[in-house]
Amino acid sequence: MADVLIVYGSTTGNTASVAERVEKILRDGGHAVTVQDVAGVKKADNLCRGHDCVLFGCSTWGDDDIEVQSDFEPLLEAFERIGAKGCMTACFGCGDSSYPHFCGAVDVIEEQLEKLGAVNIVEKLKIDGDPGNADDDVDAWAQSVLTALSAA
Repeated sequence: MADVLIVYGSTTGNTASVAERVEKILRDGGHAVTVQDVAGVKKADNLCRGHDCVLFGCSTWGDDDIEVQSDFEPLLEAFERIGAKGCMTACFGCGDSSYPHFCGAVDVIEEQLEKLGAVNIVEKLKIDGDPGNADDDVDAWAQSVLTALSAA
């Protein structure tokens, strides 16, 4: 059994619903899961410590630049202090493919985790629009996380 933390930033509720769906699948798979809205993260210091795996979810929007969900920005600015080195991680998010940087926040977070020495365990999940239309994709992604946790 792994201890998994899911940290997400969601403005419209789409990324939150993905986090909740992933939580259920991981719990049903026998893992201890804590889900935390990034707005409730009081400090970045050692956020990853004490967890076997941390999943990061963030929505994206913006035409000119990659705009990370506003509650996620302070955490991203302090990412070097989260203690990600050696921690298993994976990223997911919701966006709109009509924007030039479709789910760009997911790419930014994953790149930062890589620089910090985190161990990416599965391909990132990018959902276009309403995640209710992507249940199969979310379920498959969560299953791949389960498989990776079992192999670790």
